[in-house]
Amino acid sequence: MKKGLIAAVTMFAVGAATFSVQADMSGKLDGKVEFGKHCASCHPDGGNIINQAKPLKKEALEKNGIKSWKDIVAKMRKPGPGMTKFDKKEISDKEAKAIAEYILKTFK
Repeated sequence: MKKGLIAAVTMFAVGAATFSVQADMSGKLDGKVEFGKHCASCHPDGGNIINQAKPLKKEALEKNGIKSWKDIVAKMRKPGPGMTKFDKKEISDKEAKAIAEYILKTFK
């Protein structure tokens, strides 16, 4: 049992590292990968496990004054209650923009 668990964790870690490297080799960050690393745990499928009234769906974003990728990045940098603050040390501007563009494109 213990060997199986170690093997599964190792395979996951290697797969995740390979996926991240592939995303970076193109020179452009993959918003989906970045979203998965930083946002998906609280926003699975564009939802919101902390505040269900504020999912990442276009209608809800607009209702909350978020209309562009810049608005999403601003919210990441200075969020409201319940959301983790992501400063530039944790998520670079390039990563934040990739995440924001992915959100706008994906969760309509």
